[in-house]
Amino acid sequence: MIRLQKVMADRGVASRRHAEELISGGRVRVDGELVTTLGTRVMEDARIEVDGRPVAAAPAHRYVLLNKPVGIVSTAQDERGRRTVVDHIGARERLYPVGRLDTDSEGLLLLTNDGTWAERVLHPRHGHEREYDAWVEGDLTEEALARLQRGIPLEEGLARAVRVAVRSRSRGRSRLSLVLLTGWKRQVRRMCLAVGLKVTRLVRVRMGPLELGKLRPGEFRDLTKKEIDAMTAPIPQAAPRERDDRARAIAPARPPVREEKARAIAPRRTGTAMRVPSGARRVGGWVAAPPRVTRRVAVSRARVEGPRRQTYGERAGPAGRPTRERDARAAAGPAARLLRGSSPRTAPARPPQWRRSTRAARRSAAPRRGSR
Repeated sequence: MIRLQKVMADRGVASRRHAEELISGGRVRVDGELVTTLGTRVMEDARIEVDGRPVAAAPAHRYVLLNKPVGIVSTAQDERGRRTVVDHIGARERLYPVGRLDTDSEGLLLLTNDGTWAERVLHPRHGHEREYDAWVEGDLTEEALARLQRGIPLEEGLARAVRVAVRSRSRGRSRLSLVLLTGWKRQVRRMCLAVGLKVTRLVRVRMGPLELGKLRPGEFRDLTKKEIDAMTAPIPQAAPRERDDRARAIAPARPPVREEKARAIAPRRTGTAMRVPSGARRVGGWVAAPPRVTRRVAVSRARVEGPRRQTYGERAGPAGRPTRERDARAAAGPAARLLRGSSPRTAPARPPQWRRSTRAARRSAAPRRGSR
């Protein structure tokens, strides 16, 4: 069972949108019964009438490979009256292009009236590669080639080339071969422009297993049964490294992290840093934390710059014992009251910027001479 508007579109009555208008207007009958509900499913060979006239059965599926020349629009109809690829072929069937090529681009373009086959060909999850030959002007550097493979941020996402090869190189002019897994609007031109290269000519030479071959601009041919099946066959399992490249090529873009933000979140010293919870306040060099338990975050030494420094919990006394317990006892008075209810071993560590030396802690806690 297939939706009525799709069956009408496959039979060449009208587009799906126009077919929905015909159904809503009460102008369509299926097997003698009036149908006005959108989404009604019918048999593929159902007898359909529009305005009392029978609709012929759906024509056989056709698959055409065209070498699109420059100046022709890759669409079935153009509102501005420009010549389209469907007009160029002049087929009796209601064909439509599988994907698009820019008006100023040329090369391999597929046309068909099989919607399921077209979806299998276009969607990135099926892994059909698109290979382009691009003639560019500008300084072609190794950094530019590396950026094309690392990815260029565009509006649709991060545009990456699976492979980039230099066909020829001369002063200010070069020819590149780029393999992509996505076909966004003017993608190759925008990627090259981002690295300082201007595309003067762009030709798509391959799409999946189909190659342009010896077709001249403007010529077309029907696909063979073997070629049709090859475009819908499962993609063979790729090597691990190639699978990673494919996954990166179709992955959505991540927002770039600014350099200032990266420096702000990078730790400056080693040891144990404390994540101070909300509500904590500084009193006399100590942190008066709320009742909840603080969590210590271990800092990776790989991200540390500068010499290694011992932290508060790593300094040891004469007997080799940590001085944290001794310093906590020495810091009697205000510090003890702030940390009331916590033992010295479970007391929260002080952040690096608020540390006090052992001598300063003893001096603040010791009674003054002459006092009673």
